[in-house]
Amino acid sequence: MSDIHITVAVPGTARVGEGPFWDPATSELTWVDILGGAIHTSDPIQPDPRTTTLPTFVGAAVPKRSGGFVAATTEGFTDIRQDGSWTTRRTVLQAGRRMNDAKCDPAGRLWAGSCDLEFATARGDLHVLDTDWTVHQVLSDLTQPNGLGWSPDGRTFYLIDTVAREVNAFSLLPGRLAPGNRRSLALFPQGDGEPDGMAIDAEGCLWIAMWGGGRLVRLDPEGRLLKEIPVPVAQPSSCAFGGPGLDVLYVTTAREGLGPHPAGPAGSVLAVHGLGVRGLPVNRFGA
Repeated sequence: MSDIHITVAVPGTARVGEGPFWDPATSELTWVDILGGAIHTSDPIQPDPRTTTLPTFVGAAVPKRSGGFVAATTEGFTDIRQDGSWTTRRTVLQAGRRMNDAKCDPAGRLWAGSCDLEFATARGDLHVLDTDWTVHQVLSDLTQPNGLGWSPDGRTFYLIDTVAREVNAFSLLPGRLAPGNRRSLALFPQGDGEPDGMAIDAEGCLWIAMWGGGRLVRLDPEGRLLKEIPVPVAQPSSCAFGGPGLDVLYVTTAREGLGPHPAGPAGSVLAVHGLGVRGLPVNRFGA
């Protein structure tokens, strides 16, 4: 680990930074502040973010093939155009719940977890927004679905349940989850931090931000721990590979719940250099 070093890529004060992705077409990083209702986009070389703010929670924002974003918001899914104007296209959830993390699969569909505002047990679901904006619920009885990802060959889907401290793996049939195939990949002990957002590298390994654990972990596809990397914040929240070679791991962080003067660069975006692995390009929404 002597070649690994961590810098502050984008200074910030996000309450709960989340959902980062790198756009290779623009060489820019986009991430959200869930509780601040903000979508930030920045060139990490000259970090002066452009921000779109919505009057709602924003669990994640993903790029569209046609430009702009789709955001997973409090009640459902919002279409954000390139000029910053927006329309809520699908209302899915009732009061007391919100959308959380979300990512697109290789076919351009958006997979999004929902949860109770107080993270009540078994009140979370997993939804799929198809490219025609129809919505299907594909899993239920979750608590805080988070950290979605796909294996490089597209045959395995990974999903974290943060409150349960569990990473699950599912075999995929074309376009859907294979029935009855959920398996527990990893279960983290209580008091060791909670698995939150996740990125998959080109070798098929999982990089997970450990909320409250002050570190990143790398698991192999069977759930074996390969590496732990301490970070200078208590609440790393998610991560994504970026940079011209997709070899920098950008890490969002959070200030929420840490008091008025949290230690370290809480709320900023960190960059982890020297990992020796590359990530996968972002999947975009749309046919």
